[in-house]
Amino acid sequence: MIKQVIFFAAMLLPGAGLYGQPAVPDDAQGSGQTIHPQDRPQSQTRVPERMLSPAWEELTSGDFALAVERAGGVCIIPMGVMEKHAQHLPLGTDVFAARHIALTAAAGEYAVVFPFYYAGQIFEARHQPGTVSYSPQMLYDLLDETCREIARNGFTKIILMNGHGGNNNFLQYFCQTQLASARDYAVFFFNPSEDRETARQIAALRKSTTGGHADEVETSVLLVIRPDLVHMDRVVLDSGADQNRLPLPGAYTGIWWYARFPNHYAGDALGASPEIGRLSIDSDVAQLRDVIRLIKADTATRQLQDQFFRSAGSFRNGSNNKTK
Repeated sequence: MIKQVIFFAAMLLPGAGLYGQPAVPDDAQGSGQTIHPQDRPQSQTRVPERMLSPAWEELTSGDFALAVERAGGVCIIPMGVMEKHAQHLPLGTDVFAARHIALTAAAGEYAVVFPFYYAGQIFEARHQPGTVSYSPQMLYDLLDETCREIARNGFTKIILMNGHGGNNNFLQYFCQTQLASARDYAVFFFNPSEDRETARQIAALRKSTTGGHADEVETSVLLVIRPDLVHMDRVVLDSGADQNRLPLPGAYTGIWWYARFPNHYAGDALGASPEIGRLSIDSDVAQLRDVIRLIKADTATRQLQDQFFRSAGSFRNGSNNKTK
């Protein structure tokens, strides 16, 4: 397990803030034990509950326990990667978007949002400057250790909120592997459905009909979140056309994205507008807010997970009792 990278410098980005372990009693330091909120030292003065920031790195150590309690044990990891987004959007587009959506949703239905997390699957962009592409084992180990550290700090429900399409299969696999060994927390993958009304409104505003990466919609989202980082004068510097260099219907291979969109631009962003961006963001925020609320109230997942681990353990020990 690659433990030395857990609190690595990659979690730091200008404006993203610094996070560290909350203060714990000396006898708990380095013990690896879960820190329960009631066991934490309490500050003499704490901010009013309504003023608690959802951003992990903005909380004080003394207020952290209150945040865990108010969040109902729910923590969100907004995820993305560092990759090219044509010539007009920043490398961190996916994480900027994911974190903005997560923080906005958590302000309405309180949860704690983990800092800027960009260790994701992006091997297909290794030929482009600025890409940060870690090894497969490190990607898995870092996310696994991060979840364990989040749980050690008192959270029992972790939501993976993804802003990068290339992470989807990896994150579904990661969730499935949570059944490989017993744990005292559950991991959920936020998987929003298409909002037909929002899709209809966006379609009516769009100037283009194709897209998928740094396109009209994604550029519109960044025009809302970080307009200072959008360079509309550079939209035409790359082609976002599908080059269709590998027509193999019915077969999947890892080089498929490079075969179609080697410029890391899919679509046409010229028609981007804040209006489109707000529609897209509002839809995702509303769905994530509802999911946070559902997961807060959920007791079945942990019960079923614990039941499963007990049952799996009985098979390992030679028993074959049916689950009641």
